[in-house]
Amino acid sequence: MRSLPRSSPAALALGLTVLTLACGGSKSTTEGVHDAGVKHDAPVGSPDAPVDASPDVALDAPPDVAAPVDAAVPPPTLITEPDQGMTPIYALFMSAKTSIDMTMYELEDSMTVSVLTAAAKNGVKVRVILDTNLEMSSNAGDYAALNAGGCEAHWANPTYAATHQKTITIDGKTSAIMTINLASYYYPSSRDFALVTSDPTDVAAIEATFEADFASTAITPNNGTNLVWSPTNSQAALVGLISGAKSSLLIENEEMSDQAIVDAIVAAAQRGVDVEVAMVASNEWDGAFTSIASVGGKVATYSRNASLYIHAKVILADYGQPNASVFIGSENFSNASLTENRELGIILSDPAVMASINTTLSKDFAGGTPYN
Repeated sequence: MRSLPRSSPAALALGLTVLTLACGGSKSTTEGVHDAGVKHDAPVGSPDAPVDASPDVALDAPPDVAAPVDAAVPPPTLITEPDQGMTPIYALFMSAKTSIDMTMYELEDSMTVSVLTAAAKNGVKVRVILDTNLEMSSNAGDYAALNAGGCEAHWANPTYAATHQKTITIDGKTSAIMTINLASYYYPSSRDFALVTSDPTDVAAIEATFEADFASTAITPNNGTNLVWSPTNSQAALVGLISGAKSSLLIENEEMSDQAIVDAIVAAAQRGVDVEVAMVASNEWDGAFTSIASVGGKVATYSRNASLYIHAKVILADYGQPNASVFIGSENFSNASLTENRELGIILSDPAVMASINTTLSKDFAGGTPYN
């Protein structure tokens, strides 16, 4: 883990003041974000991915978590990183009135800690689950800071090989299902997404699983309307999504080692589906890339010193067709991620979300180097 300097207190206070005013809140904090560095949950032994300067941030309005009970459920919204910056995530935290429940693989972001501890001081119940088996040492500093600041931070159930899930639930009404780790050195370069949903069935299922995981008790998660959980239904759900594609597949992931996923992608290309995969180049995935390319699938890769790191885990199937759908979540295409970890994703067919995903994934694929 490389040591990362902090910005000056005056600059941090000014930045968070601007954020607070933009969100319409009055909470204040004294710490801000780390300077950008590099580290991804890439395979063991991979070199650190480089970063560019931080992008400009654009504030998206947070979901209306205070809507009346009988109000229509708002449509899901998408946050795209690094394009939008982290302000929409911080704004989501700051919209909480009663509770924040978060499960996070990596937490090394003093702005997140500042916002969460400020919420706790204002009477919001803040509970956080952090990975223990792989990231305890990285998470330890912010774990301690959260508990010292009035939050309830809990180490994840060690039964799972890793708790790789990345989810935020606000007031028991709105959940962000994310590919994003809350580690500030990733933010400038990492392609990531957050899907914000207020579907009551899905949010209730997420909260029920959070309660069990927070207590380190066993649970088989409810799949709700759209949810994709590891280690229960994710492998079957993702293979099913790929196998059901009729015209096109746009795919991004950080890993490509699960044979069932690779076989499903190869079979899709063989039956004439237009397959486009964008990933960071790695010798570990060459066998999978060769199998896909040999049957007409198209693979584009980014070097590890590129300005964009493909960390997203996304499958867009049959965009533009009546049966179109998209998966967004924390699941990598590895056997451990699908069958041993705690992970969460979602499959949905919202037109605006799919249009945005299509634009981003198409741009990313075009920007990569064709794999031969």
